[in-house]
Amino acid sequence: MAESEYLWKDKKHHLWFPISFTTYYIENDRLMIKHGFLSTILDETLLYRIVDLTLYQSLAGKVFGTGDIILKTKVDSTPEIILKNIKRPMEVRRLLSQAIEESRQSRNVVGKEFYGASSHEHMDLDGDGLCDFDHKEL
Repeated sequence: MAESEYLWKDKKHHLWFPISFTTYYIENDRLMIKHGFLSTILDETLLYRIVDLTLYQSLAGKVFGTGDIILKTKVDSTPEIILKNIKRPMEVRRLLSQAIEESRQSRNVVGKEFYGASSHEHMDLDGDGLCDFDHKEL
């Protein structure tokens, strides 16, 4: 696949140098993480499954223009993904946030998909802080 087809692509950096066998990229509404040299592992997460983004930038990261983006997901196997030491982390966070929202809209995913609707326990559909129905009724 040509690099121009990626929405975003980067490697894990050490200081400013991309000396790593970990590559991150976004393609086709998916976040891909490829790591390894002799044997390679490719992790794939659908963007609409990401529910929270946190940016962390240390003093050294500010000096060298790198940082971490911590992603909280609704994926049982990987509830937290860390994009470690990527360059221009603020721009990437904005791009990821926008791509996640677009992915949700294109799939017609609404908030109930993420906040307990699958278990039918403690569902508060009207936002009043009270459970709207007893899960035993289902």
